Amino acid sequence: MTLSSKTITYEQLAKVIDHSLLRPELTEADVIAGCQLAAKYHTATVCVKPCHVKLAAEQLKDSDVVVSTVVGFPHGSNLTEIKVAEAHKAMDDGALELDMVLNIGQLRSGKHDYVREDIKEVCDAAHARGAKVKVIFENAYLNDEEKVTACKLCEAAGADWVKTSTGFAPSGATLEDLRLMRANVSEKVQVKAAGGVRTLAGILDVIDAGVTRCGATATAVILDDFKAQQEGKKVEAKPDATPGAY
Repeated sequence: MTLSSKTITYEQLAKVIDHSLLRPELTEADVIAGCQLAAKYHTATVCVKPCHVKLAAEQLKDSDVVVSTVVGFPHGSNLTEIKVAEAHKAMDDGALELDMVLNIGQLRSGKHDYVREDIKEVCDAAHARGAKVKVIFENAYLNDEEKVTACKLCEAAGADWVKTSTGFAPSGATLEDLRLMRANVSEKVQVKAAGGVRTLAGILDVIDAGVTRCGATATAVILDDFKAQQEGKKVEAKPDATPGAY
């Protein structure tokens, strides 16, 4: 799927957004409110903590918004069998997309076979049940060579997306990283931005860098601004008051 900031529609932009509800302090009431917001704006998914997948699935059962959740989050250091168990439990509870963190330390140690097989086992489990997998790199801790290696390992393992960040590291998505990732996977693999994309201009920039999905908490701000610009209205700056993680 190729998107452009110059031709993207409101409906397409909404389906770029994974509305994030991952902050550790979020209550069930926060999650319900976030699901209602996502349903109102017709985002691609709501990304919730594993303990909230059932709640989100119930809230979104009559909507066009998919439930996504995280695996091995946020450090990627869980044993592979635990990640696979997390994946199965998440799918049992209603998740259709899984954002898994690769094993950062093993990648930096040069244990490429381990990293590839860790990703592959989660992808195989998900794909067997009709779910999709985004693999989080946590680029703040990687050099460019390691990012390129991660791209190659993810594609070999069957990942559906490569993703920049958890939102909890010192830095998030950069245009340079997104372009690097897009250049080092084939068209079979999509790219997701996460961490710091909080404005309409920001999300349009990452789309032009090749992104098809973006984690966001400022969903209402972004989409309201897009609609206002389409209608030729003056756009006023608004704070991001939506709870989330990115």
